[in-house]
Amino acid sequence: MKVCVIGTGYVGLVAGTCFADSGNDVICVDIDERKIEALKKGEVPIYEPGLEEMIRRNLAERRLWFTTDLVAAVRASDICFIAVGTPEAADGSADLRAVLAVASAIGEAMNGYRVIVCKSTVPVGTADQVRAAVQARTVHDFDVVSNPEFLKEGAAIDDFLKPDRVVIGGAQQRAIDIMKELYAPFVRTENPILVMDNRSAEMTKYAANAFLATKISFVNEIANLCERVGADVNDVRRGMGSDRRIGHHFLFPGAGYGGSCFPKDVQAIIRTAKDAGMEFPLLNAVEVVNERQKHLLVEKVVTKYGPSLAGRRFSIWGLSFKARTDDMREAPSIVIIEELLKRGARVEAHDPEALGEARKVFGERVNYHRVSYDALAGTDALLVVTDWSEFRRPDFVRMKSLMKTPVVFDGRNLYEPEVMRAQGFTYYPIGRTAVEGER
Repeated sequence: MKVCVIGTGYVGLVAGTCFADSGNDVICVDIDERKIEALKKGEVPIYEPGLEEMIRRNLAERRLWFTTDLVAAVRASDICFIAVGTPEAADGSADLRAVLAVASAIGEAMNGYRVIVCKSTVPVGTADQVRAAVQARTVHDFDVVSNPEFLKEGAAIDDFLKPDRVVIGGAQQRAIDIMKELYAPFVRTENPILVMDNRSAEMTKYAANAFLATKISFVNEIANLCERVGADVNDVRRGMGSDRRIGHHFLFPGAGYGGSCFPKDVQAIIRTAKDAGMEFPLLNAVEVVNERQKHLLVEKVVTKYGPSLAGRRFSIWGLSFKARTDDMREAPSIVIIEELLKRGARVEAHDPEALGEARKVFGERVNYHRVSYDALAGTDALLVVTDWSEFRRPDFVRMKSLMKTPVVFDGRNLYEPEVMRAQGFTYYPIGRTAVEGER
């Protein structure tokens, strides 16, 4: 099939590449000329495991193209995906200006029937606005389909190629059949293609992310309660997660959620509820808990060292909002580092992939290290903020020899308290009992 994807951000780039890899002819469009020129060379602006190799392969096999020419791309395609950003506006709503501008541009460029697909995360009712924007610019027939994405950063390729489900929102059978044909290679294991109306499809995306955010904030509150009453959240979450009605996914306490989806989508659904004359106190609480959780590690640091951290140095392992990505949008590390700096501390930071993004946030206020152990030299304590796999089995003897004092504040509960005690570390986990290292 002939497909164009307008927007080469995270969603558009992954979707376009995966469609090409399943044998379709795909044109990816963006207004950023420098980005397009880089992509033509196989240079990928984001870190996502497996994506660069897949792009290079499909470029070489001439199934994937990159261009700034939207008109030519639309006229060469049967299906047009809108995958541009919908940033959070000041009032918490989704900013749809880019989506509607692209819809108008597609309408102007069309020279025949097209299936126009909203891949961007958009609030309920956006398909109607897209339909109106296209209709105002064309005399040709078209259908608008809502097709939300459910990609996890760090596992996006696998999520796209092997989806739990594909959601298609639309009313016209012609468009639905085309979408089913496009997605058929990805659901050969009988995972469902769920067909519904546009508004239900749009709501499904927000509802899914809001529920996952709720699970995270819930387990974080349970973890905080466990600390106060002497329970171990690691045992509690295993006991909870073994109930099939609850499950283990997204039931790990930590320093709070971040990224491009959960914070924005929770805000957007709260705003949608307000526009419909409804309050959503549950999600308001989810958001409050998450913002408070981002300060938790620094609160533990202050409890140990006092409110002034002048003259102290701290290591940070993990800057991206989650492992296997360089994305620092709404990352807990930003809140933590800014608070440490404000209190007078020096920060030595390491992340396997996000150092470049971190420089855009902190500039030269932070010292950056490509090797995790280099960030430990002479520091008062280590704060583990992101759960990269390489942080799970470090050389504790080497760590202890490098640090000024062997203290670890673990924002992801990567280590066992008794192991840390035996290794001589003072250890502060989340939702578990802190331990003093053996002398």
